[in-house]
Amino acid sequence: MIWSVLRRIVGTLGLALLVAYAAAAGLSGSPAVDTSPASAQTAGNVPGGARGNVGQAEIWRAVRQGMVGNVTIPDKQAGTLVQSDGDNWRAFKNGPLSQFGGWLLLASIVVLILFRLVRGQIKIDHGPAGKTIERFNAVERATHWVTASSFIVLALTGLNVLYGRYVLKPIIGADAFAFITYYGKIAHNFLGFAFIAGIVVMFFLWVRHNIFDKTDVTWIAQGGGILVKGQHPPAKRFNFGQKCIFWLVILGGASLSFTGVALLFPYEITPWAATFKFINLFGASLPSTLTPLQETQLSVLWHSLVALVMIAVIIAHIYIGTPLGMEGAIGAVSDGQVDVNWAKEHHSLWVAEVMGQSGGGKPHPAE
Repeated sequence: MIWSVLRRIVGTLGLALLVAYAAAAGLSGSPAVDTSPASAQTAGNVPGGARGNVGQAEIWRAVRQGMVGNVTIPDKQAGTLVQSDGDNWRAFKNGPLSQFGGWLLLASIVVLILFRLVRGQIKIDHGPAGKTIERFNAVERATHWVTASSFIVLALTGLNVLYGRYVLKPIIGADAFAFITYYGKIAHNFLGFAFIAGIVVMFFLWVRHNIFDKTDVTWIAQGGGILVKGQHPPAKRFNFGQKCIFWLVILGGASLSFTGVALLFPYEITPWAATFKFINLFGASLPSTLTPLQETQLSVLWHSLVALVMIAVIIAHIYIGTPLGMEGAIGAVSDGQVDVNWAKEHHSLWVAEVMGQSGGGKPHPAE
């Protein structure tokens, strides 16, 4: 009897408290228990003020267009609920940019295959002389391999970020892909500094040999001698094609390095507004007021674009420097020695200069 009375009392009090809380919630507009439509919560006083009621579609349209609200926290960018430029950035990166990169890399490989089928290996026309001449010393070879090896790792890890989820993940599975991507990103961040060091040293080592001059005109006119067997245009230490590779690596590498560092330190390094202001001096009308987030997005796009172009060109450079593409070329970056006949056919002016120096550049028997 007593327990029955107590249960009734507790139940009545609980119901009273629930009704009281619901009434208070309704008066205060608290969303905790009020499940009525948004317009009912504020008696029709939705955003719009004196203009009257504003529909949800119109509100969200403004939000999607980047409407900025007020925040009290230090990060004022938090006032933008939706950064609509992100949709455009993502659509361009995953759409036209990725498609361009895929077609460019495929085209470079197809062209090399066709070149191999038509031209075959570029041989030493006069045959190996059995004597060699030093092409690159130890410091030059070390610089080449630091730059080349770091670039290869950067290229593979970068391509994985861009295409891995579509190409690699279905093959190796989600866990293995996550593992490779995570540690690949770490390697990408740190080896970027080795690449930067490599291109700086490379610039000072070889810039004087890579200035374009009139000998390059003859080389271009004869197609570098790679299209017609037995044709060997005169060239200095670096021919026109190698000079183009050099400046692509230096200028493209510098651009990659700068945007890469900007991505490592987003919101701190913001180069694009100043760059656009400079370009606008020549008649362009690029936006010169950018948010830090927009700066980062532009760095990602430019970094990716330049990297894709460089990868496509370096693929051709690797091919021509291996025995698959050219006989005798690999020695230049392995032990630094190349066959004398190879050197005379591809860099005759350089050979004459070196062998004309007293005591230096004398050929010696190949090992």
